[in-house]
Amino acid sequence: MVEQKHPDLDAVFHALGDRTRRAMLRQLAEGTCSVGDLAAPCAMSLAAASKHIRVLEAAGLVSREIRGRTHLCRLAPGPLASAHAWIGFYERFWNGRLAILDDLLRQEIPQTPPNGDTP
Repeated sequence: MVEQKHPDLDAVFHALGDRTRRAMLRQLAEGTCSVGDLAAPCAMSLAAASKHIRVLEAAGLVSREIRGRTHLCRLAPGPLASAHAWIGFYERFWNGRLAILDDLLRQEIPQTPPNGDTP
């Protein structure tokens, strides 16, 4: 099977591929945060945090609002739903395959009577 390229999913999985960005998303799930709020737990500069946020914005996972000198970030969960749906396809695929394997293994195990006698 040749898999279609999904540019939006590529950007989402690229963004999720970094633990700092995943931590930022987790923090944003609690509510709106400034860039400084997002940088603080990671012990990084505002410039470094902004680079991570730009990757999240490019993937559509974060929206940024500028109020004066403060940049406020919000989680935009829509692209996560697309990624979840993509992963869900493979989850169903593997669950089906594992169920078949389970059935095959159960058929091959000889059943012994409860009293321990062999048939």
